Amino acid sequence: MKVIVPVAGIGVRLRPHTFSLPKPLLHVAGKPIIAHLLDPVAQLDPEEVIFVIGYKGVQVREYVTENYSFKSGFVQQDKLLGLGYALNLAMDRITGGEVLIVLGDTIVECDLRLFVEAGDYVLGVRQVDDPQRFGIAEVENGRIVRLEEKPEKPKTNLAVIGLYYFKEAGLLKSTLKGHIRNGKTTRGEIQFTDALQTMISKGIHFVPYEVQEWYDCGKKETMLETNRHILERRGQTPSIDGSVIIPPVFVSPSAKVIDSIVGPHVSVSDGAVVRRSILRNCIIGCNATVNNMLLEDSLVGHNAFIRGGSRIMSIGDSSEIDPA
Repeated sequence: MKVIVPVAGIGVRLRPHTFSLPKPLLHVAGKPIIAHLLDPVAQLDPEEVIFVIGYKGVQVREYVTENYSFKSGFVQQDKLLGLGYALNLAMDRITGGEVLIVLGDTIVECDLRLFVEAGDYVLGVRQVDDPQRFGIAEVENGRIVRLEEKPEKPKTNLAVIGLYYFKEAGLLKSTLKGHIRNGKTTRGEIQFTDALQTMISKGIHFVPYEVQEWYDCGKKETMLETNRHILERRGQTPSIDGSVIIPPVFVSPSAKVIDSIVGPHVSVSDGAVVRRSILRNCIIGCNATVNNMLLEDSLVGHNAFIRGGSRIMSIGDSSEIDPA
């Protein structure tokens, strides 16, 4: 099986953090977003994992090659013309056989072996409260009969959430190439949803696989919400002498928490230092320093330094806030 992971987006809604890092390398619950995706992928022993990279793609390449032993390939996306366009670039490296597609901007927690065993063609779905934001699936008799990208008047609330399996990739490849050749776009982009709908019209039976744990990482608020959910599911909270830790909390073994009250829902990444502070619902980046702060609902970037005060903030990498 080959796996495709598109990670070429710019991450505008997560600035200033994405000024220095691509979104997949931002930390949630103690490790980069992309690690939450790739750890279960690695357990499948894939033939190759193909990454579609763009913005700051060199950093993605370096992280993957340094941390994973599976065979990896990297395709540069030159134009942001939609997910269908991005996947077409990756499909040039695939002649046929099984393909699993995992989108790189969300975290899906499910047993991938069960997912790929659910049928010959499988789409991950989940019921959502705001279906106008997603590709929406209509299901009849256990199969998906229609897909529509971000409909104004959705007929269901069953969102397609970025997990796709194809027993044979040939038809997907030819469909994507046909849409690009014919200039078929929706809202100005080559939509993957349109390609899937074309395959449905040609008789492909897609099985819906409902995923219970699916987390968005598109903006500060959803990053913090995802951090909360993962920490609650993990249920592991350290005990630190001299500080009060209110679970659930993640503190890296290489981080230091001194004379502080931390939690609930706080992640303190590798090498960070938290001293004489109170933190609630925060993500503290690698090698960041937080001194004498009352901090909540905040993202603190890697190598940042903040001291003194009570505030809600989103501070990027290598920034410094020191009222003294």
